[in-house]
Amino acid sequence: MTNGWSGDVLLAGIVLLGSSVQWLTGMGFALVAVPALVLLLGPTQGVALANCAAGAISVVGLAGGFRRVRPAAMLPLCAAAACTVPAGTWMTRRLPEPVLLLVMGGLVTVAVVLVMRGARVPALRGTRGAVTAGALGGFMNSAAGVGGPPVSLYAVNAGWTVREFVPNAQFYGVIVNAFSVAANGMPQLTTPKWASVVAAMILGGLIGRSLAGRLPERRARLLVLTLALAGGVTAVGKGLWGL
Repeated sequence: MTNGWSGDVLLAGIVLLGSSVQWLTGMGFALVAVPALVLLLGPTQGVALANCAAGAISVVGLAGGFRRVRPAAMLPLCAAAACTVPAGTWMTRRLPEPVLLLVMGGLVTVAVVLVMRGARVPALRGTRGAVTAGALGGFMNSAAGVGGPPVSLYAVNAGWTVREFVPNAQFYGVIVNAFSVAANGMPQLTTPKWASVVAAMILGGLIGRSLAGRLPERRARLLVLTLALAGGVTAVGKGLWGL
Protein backbone atom coordinates (compact mmCIF):
# COMPACT_ATOMS: atom_id res chain seq x y z
CA MET A 1 0.00 0.00 0.00
CA THR A 2 1.27 3.46 -0.92
CA ASN A 3 1.50 5.83 2.04
CA GLY A 4 1.87 9.61 2.44
CA TRP A 5 0.45 12.52 0.52
CA SER A 6 1.54 11.08 -2.83
CA GLY A 7 -0.54 7.99 -2.14
CA ASP A 8 -3.55 10.16 -1.25
CA VAL A 9 -3.17 12.14 -4.47
CA LEU A 10 -2.84 8.99 -6.58
CA LEU A 11 -5.84 7.41 -4.86
CA ALA A 12 -7.90 10.56 -5.45
CA GLY A 13 -6.87 10.58 -9.12
CA ILE A 14 -8.01 6.99 -9.62
CA VAL A 15 -11.38 7.63 -7.96
CA LEU A 16 -11.79 10.89 -9.87
CA LEU A 17 -11.26 9.14 -13.20
CA GLY A 18 -13.58 6.27 -12.29
CA SER A 19 -16.31 8.60 -11.06
CA SER A 20 -16.06 10.78 -14.17
CA VAL A 21 -16.49 7.90 -16.59
CA GLN A 22 -19.31 6.42 -14.47
CA TRP A 23 -21.31 9.65 -14.76
CA LEU A 24 -20.30 10.09 -18.38
CA THR A 25 -21.39 6.67 -19.63
CA GLY A 26 -23.58 5.15 -16.90
CA MET A 27 -20.99 2.45 -16.28
CA GLY A 28 -17.28 2.03 -15.89
CA PHE A 29 -16.17 3.02 -12.38
CA ALA A 30 -15.16 -0.49 -11.41
CA LEU A 31 -13.74 -1.37 -14.83
CA VAL A 32 -11.49 1.69 -14.86
CA ALA A 33 -10.65 1.99 -11.15
CA VAL A 34 -10.38 -1.57 -9.82
CA PRO A 35 -7.12 -2.63 -11.51
CA ALA A 36 -5.42 0.57 -10.32
CA LEU A 37 -6.95 0.39 -6.83
CA VAL A 38 -5.80 -3.21 -6.47
CA LEU A 39 -2.26 -2.28 -7.49
CA LEU A 40 -2.26 0.71 -5.10
CA LEU A 41 -4.04 -0.69 -2.02
CA GLY A 42 -3.76 -4.45 -2.48
CA PRO A 43 -6.50 -6.84 -3.63
CA THR A 44 -8.59 -6.91 -0.43
CA GLN A 45 -8.66 -3.17 0.28
CA GLY A 46 -8.85 -2.22 -3.40
CA VAL A 47 -11.94 -4.36 -4.00
CA ALA A 48 -13.58 -3.19 -0.76
CA LEU A 49 -13.11 0.46 -1.72
CA ALA A 50 -14.41 -0.19 -5.23
CA ASN A 51 -17.52 -1.83 -3.78
CA CYS A 52 -18.19 1.17 -1.50
CA ALA A 53 -17.55 3.83 -4.14
CA ALA A 54 -19.43 2.10 -6.95
CA GLY A 55 -22.39 1.45 -4.65
CA ALA A 56 -22.51 5.09 -3.55
CA ILE A 57 -22.37 6.37 -7.13
CA SER A 58 -25.12 3.95 -8.15
CA VAL A 59 -27.37 5.19 -5.33
CA VAL A 60 -27.01 8.80 -6.47
CA GLY A 61 -27.40 7.91 -10.15
CA LEU A 62 -30.49 5.81 -9.53
CA ALA A 63 -32.38 8.71 -7.92
CA GLY A 64 -33.40 10.14 -11.27
CA GLY A 65 -34.17 6.88 -13.08
CA PHE A 66 -35.79 4.62 -10.49
CA ARG A 67 -39.09 4.47 -12.39
CA ARG A 68 -37.36 2.90 -15.41
CA VAL A 69 -36.10 -0.09 -13.42
CA ARG A 70 -37.49 -3.44 -14.61
CA PRO A 71 -38.37 -5.42 -11.45
CA ALA A 72 -39.10 -8.64 -13.38
CA ALA A 73 -35.58 -8.67 -14.84
CA MET A 74 -33.82 -7.35 -11.73
CA LEU A 75 -35.27 -9.90 -9.29
CA PRO A 76 -33.49 -12.97 -10.73
CA LEU A 77 -30.31 -10.95 -11.42
CA CYS A 78 -30.06 -9.63 -7.87
CA ALA A 79 -31.16 -12.84 -6.17
CA ALA A 80 -28.54 -14.86 -8.06
CA ALA A 81 -25.87 -12.28 -7.23
CA ALA A 82 -26.69 -12.47 -3.52
CA CYS A 83 -26.07 -16.23 -3.62
CA THR A 84 -22.62 -16.02 -5.22
CA VAL A 85 -21.15 -12.98 -3.42
CA PRO A 86 -19.94 -15.13 -0.47
CA ALA A 87 -18.07 -17.44 -2.86
CA GLY A 88 -16.14 -14.51 -4.31
CA THR A 89 -15.25 -13.24 -0.84
CA TRP A 90 -14.15 -16.73 0.24
CA MET A 91 -11.81 -16.96 -2.75
CA THR A 92 -10.15 -13.57 -2.18
CA ARG A 93 -9.38 -14.45 1.44
CA ARG A 94 -7.58 -17.68 0.57
CA LEU A 95 -5.50 -16.98 -2.52
CA PRO A 96 -2.03 -15.38 -2.28
CA GLU A 97 -1.76 -11.80 -3.61
CA PRO A 98 0.03 -12.58 -6.93
CA VAL A 99 -2.63 -15.17 -7.77
CA LEU A 100 -5.39 -12.71 -6.83
CA LEU A 101 -3.88 -10.06 -9.09
CA LEU A 102 -3.70 -12.60 -11.89
CA VAL A 103 -7.32 -13.70 -11.38
CA MET A 104 -8.67 -10.16 -11.04
CA GLY A 105 -6.75 -8.85 -14.02
CA GLY A 106 -7.83 -11.87 -16.06
CA LEU A 107 -11.50 -11.40 -15.15
CA VAL A 108 -11.39 -7.72 -16.10
CA THR A 109 -9.55 -8.40 -19.36
CA VAL A 110 -11.87 -11.19 -20.50
CA ALA A 111 -14.97 -9.25 -19.48
CA VAL A 112 -13.85 -6.14 -21.39
CA VAL A 113 -13.07 -8.12 -24.53
CA LEU A 114 -16.49 -9.79 -24.44
CA VAL A 115 -18.29 -6.48 -23.92
CA MET A 116 -16.26 -4.81 -26.70
CA ARG A 117 -17.24 -7.60 -29.07
CA GLY A 118 -20.89 -7.36 -28.01
CA ALA A 119 -20.89 -11.11 -27.60
CA ARG A 120 -24.15 -12.87 -28.35
CA VAL A 121 -24.60 -15.71 -25.88
CA PRO A 122 -27.83 -17.75 -26.04
CA ALA A 123 -27.36 -18.77 -22.40
CA LEU A 124 -27.75 -15.11 -21.37
CA ARG A 125 -31.33 -14.76 -22.59
CA GLY A 126 -34.60 -14.90 -20.65
CA THR A 127 -34.92 -15.70 -16.96
CA ARG A 128 -32.20 -18.34 -17.11
CA GLY A 129 -29.88 -15.79 -18.66
CA ALA A 130 -30.69 -13.28 -15.93
CA VAL A 131 -29.83 -15.86 -13.26
CA THR A 132 -26.58 -16.77 -15.03
CA ALA A 133 -25.54 -13.12 -15.47
CA GLY A 134 -26.48 -12.25 -11.90
CA ALA A 135 -24.56 -15.19 -10.46
CA LEU A 136 -21.44 -14.36 -12.46
CA GLY A 137 -21.76 -10.68 -11.60
CA GLY A 138 -22.13 -11.32 -7.87
CA PHE A 139 -19.07 -13.58 -7.78
CA MET A 140 -16.95 -11.19 -9.86
CA ASN A 141 -18.05 -8.15 -7.85
CA SER A 142 -17.06 -9.55 -4.46
CA ALA A 143 -13.93 -11.27 -5.79
CA ALA A 144 -12.62 -8.59 -8.16
CA GLY A 145 -14.87 -5.55 -7.67
CA VAL A 146 -16.15 -5.82 -11.25
CA GLY A 147 -19.71 -7.13 -11.44
CA GLY A 148 -21.06 -5.08 -14.34
CA PRO A 149 -19.82 -6.89 -17.49
CA PRO A 150 -22.11 -9.96 -17.13
CA VAL A 151 -25.09 -7.62 -16.72
CA SER A 152 -23.94 -5.63 -19.76
CA LEU A 153 -23.79 -8.84 -21.80
CA TYR A 154 -27.24 -9.82 -20.54
CA ALA A 155 -28.57 -6.41 -21.65
CA VAL A 156 -26.98 -6.79 -25.09
CA ASN A 157 -28.56 -10.21 -25.56
CA ALA A 158 -31.92 -8.93 -24.27
CA GLY A 159 -31.86 -6.08 -26.80
CA TRP A 160 -31.98 -3.27 -24.23
CA THR A 161 -31.30 0.30 -25.32
CA VAL A 162 -28.81 2.46 -23.40
CA ARG A 163 -31.74 4.37 -21.87
CA GLU A 164 -33.14 1.08 -20.56
CA PHE A 165 -29.79 -0.28 -19.44
CA VAL A 166 -28.47 2.61 -17.32
CA PRO A 167 -31.12 2.73 -14.52
CA ASN A 168 -31.28 -1.05 -14.31
CA ALA A 169 -27.50 -1.32 -14.14
CA GLN A 170 -27.47 1.29 -11.38
CA PHE A 171 -30.14 -0.60 -9.45
CA TYR A 172 -28.12 -3.78 -9.80
CA GLY A 173 -25.03 -1.85 -8.71
CA VAL A 174 -26.73 -0.70 -5.51
CA ILE A 175 -27.83 -4.22 -4.58
CA VAL A 176 -24.74 -6.20 -5.53
CA ASN A 177 -22.35 -3.68 -3.94
CA ALA A 178 -24.39 -3.65 -0.73
CA PHE A 179 -24.04 -7.43 -0.51
CA SER A 180 -20.34 -7.21 -1.41
CA VAL A 181 -19.65 -4.59 1.28
CA ALA A 182 -21.48 -6.78 3.81
CA ALA A 183 -19.29 -9.74 2.80
CA ASN A 184 -15.94 -7.97 2.28
CA GLY A 185 -16.25 -5.30 4.95
CA MET A 186 -15.38 -1.60 4.75
CA PRO A 187 -11.93 -0.59 3.47
CA GLN A 188 -9.47 0.33 6.21
CA LEU A 189 -8.43 3.80 5.12
CA THR A 190 -7.03 6.72 7.08
CA THR A 191 -9.13 9.88 7.51
CA PRO A 192 -7.12 11.83 4.88
CA LYS A 193 -7.61 9.02 2.35
CA TRP A 194 -11.37 8.93 3.02
CA ALA A 195 -11.50 12.70 2.58
CA SER A 196 -9.65 12.50 -0.74
CA VAL A 197 -11.91 9.69 -1.95
CA VAL A 198 -15.13 11.56 -1.15
CA ALA A 199 -13.85 14.80 -2.69
CA ALA A 200 -12.73 12.93 -5.82
CA MET A 201 -16.12 11.24 -6.18
CA ILE A 202 -17.93 14.58 -6.00
CA LEU A 203 -15.55 16.32 -8.41
CA GLY A 204 -15.60 13.33 -10.75
CA GLY A 205 -19.40 13.42 -10.81
CA LEU A 206 -19.37 17.11 -11.74
CA ILE A 207 -16.80 16.55 -14.49
CA GLY A 208 -18.65 13.54 -15.89
CA ARG A 209 -21.99 15.33 -15.97
CA SER A 210 -20.48 18.37 -17.68
CA LEU A 211 -18.92 16.19 -20.40
CA ALA A 212 -21.95 13.95 -20.87
CA GLY A 213 -23.51 16.13 -23.55
CA ARG A 214 -20.25 16.90 -25.37
CA LEU A 215 -18.53 13.56 -25.87
CA PRO A 216 -20.27 11.09 -28.22
CA GLU A 217 -21.50 8.01 -26.33
CA ARG A 218 -19.70 5.57 -28.61
CA ARG A 219 -16.37 7.34 -28.13
CA ALA A 220 -16.86 7.60 -24.38
CA ARG A 221 -17.68 3.90 -24.12
CA LEU A 222 -14.59 2.99 -26.15
CA LEU A 223 -12.44 5.15 -23.87
CA VAL A 224 -13.80 3.40 -20.76
CA LEU A 225 -13.20 -0.06 -22.17
CA THR A 226 -9.71 0.81 -23.42
CA LEU A 227 -8.68 2.13 -20.00
CA ALA A 228 -10.17 -0.95 -18.34
CA LEU A 229 -8.34 -3.29 -20.73
CA ALA A 230 -5.03 -1.57 -20.03
CA GLY A 231 -5.59 -1.86 -16.28
CA GLY A 232 -6.56 -5.51 -16.51
CA VAL A 233 -3.51 -6.41 -18.55
CA THR A 234 -1.27 -4.50 -16.10
CA ALA A 235 -2.72 -6.40 -13.14
CA VAL A 236 -2.15 -9.71 -14.95
CA GLY A 237 1.45 -8.70 -15.63
CA LYS A 238 2.11 -7.81 -12.00
CA GLY A 239 0.50 -11.06 -10.86
CA LEU A 240 2.69 -13.10 -13.19
CA TRP A 241 5.79 -11.17 -12.04
CA GLY A 242 5.04 -11.98 -8.40
CA LEU A 243 4.50 -15.72 -8.87
